[in-house]
Amino acid sequence: MEPLVAVLVVAALVGVPGVVLWRLLRGRRDLGSSPAERATFETLHTASLAAPPLRAGLTQAGALKASRHLRELLGSPAVAVTDREQLLVYDGAGDHHAQDAFEHAAATLEDGRTQVLALDCPLYECPVRHAVVVPLTTDDRVVGSLAVYGDHASAGLVRAAQEVARWVDSQLQLAELDRSRTMLMEAEVRALRAQISPHFIYNSLTTIASFVRTDPERARELLLEFADFTRYSFRRHGDFTTLAEELRSIDRYLTLERARFGDQLQVTLRIAPEVLPVAVPFLCLQPLVENAVRHGLESKPGVGRITIVAEDAGAQCCITVEDDGIGMDPERLRRVLAGEDRSGAGGIGLANVDERLRQVYGDEYGLVVETGPEAGTKVTVRAPKYHPGVAADNR
Repeated sequence: MEPLVAVLVVAALVGVPGVVLWRLLRGRRDLGSSPAERATFETLHTASLAAPPLRAGLTQAGALKASRHLRELLGSPAVAVTDREQLLVYDGAGDHHAQDAFEHAAATLEDGRTQVLALDCPLYECPVRHAVVVPLTTDDRVVGSLAVYGDHASAGLVRAAQEVARWVDSQLQLAELDRSRTMLMEAEVRALRAQISPHFIYNSLTTIASFVRTDPERARELLLEFADFTRYSFRRHGDFTTLAEELRSIDRYLTLERARFGDQLQVTLRIAPEVLPVAVPFLCLQPLVENAVRHGLESKPGVGRITIVAEDAGAQCCITVEDDGIGMDPERLRRVLAGEDRSGAGGIGLANVDERLRQVYGDEYGLVVETGPEAGTKVTVRAPKYHPGVAADNR
């Protein structure tokens, strides 16, 4: 295997941040590494610098930032990157060839094959005499091209260009997965909002209306709580919020429900102050509390009790929502969490929250539900206090 090929394979797998990798490089130099080892680590470092711009997708801004690093990886005088519609960047010597760069890529964009071109350049001192053009693909679709320019087109240059292009493909594929994940999470939050609106809004407005004549001040207070709750639930900024904001919204929700049910709804909250700043997925607790209200009160006679606890658990925070309602058959619960049973808004909410937690933190962070017929329900959510890519946005 060519040294550059081996290095790029490792770079794609490692995913080490550039700053960390550069420190490793410096450390290896200090230890007196051989020239081959230094070359390997320098190539890894260059690849790590090119990766972040490409993770944004095949854009002009990303190609511009990555192009210099791609040129260094290939050791070529110039490179060009295109999408299917235009030249995104020409970087390096012989910039008078930039005007023809998209034309150089035309055949590759059409048939997805590597092309080796001999260029007719009248400038004697120009180092650009040949171009190797390779396709950039995502999901087996040609989405652009990478052209490598130099004074010759050896078999080694062709192989290096193809391997660099494959590495770029992997970054573009990761960008596509990031976009898909974001779109899925947004769709799931929209589904939760749709679930909240018809059931809760109607009942809340009916309750507020009942106080308008008998207790106007109480009606005004509840209307303000309702406005704050809906403003938070339907906000457009950020996939994450703080636990404090999520609990504040839940308190508004419970204030409205207590106004509706009176003493029949008993709520206990035990919240450790140190976990309030922890970032959690937006609307990850409200569906659980709404589900507890329905099962803890609406579906059983007498008083319904709900207990919400948020505790410090070392590197994590642990949140439980427990009710003393009718519970659920464990087999039906399994179908609900697997997405096989969406009968009822509570099932939609549980499955939605479980899926989003797994997407953000990993499968080990899915909901833990303890329940049984007539035995109540206890739902446990665990969230790391810090997780890469998770930060609250409460604008």
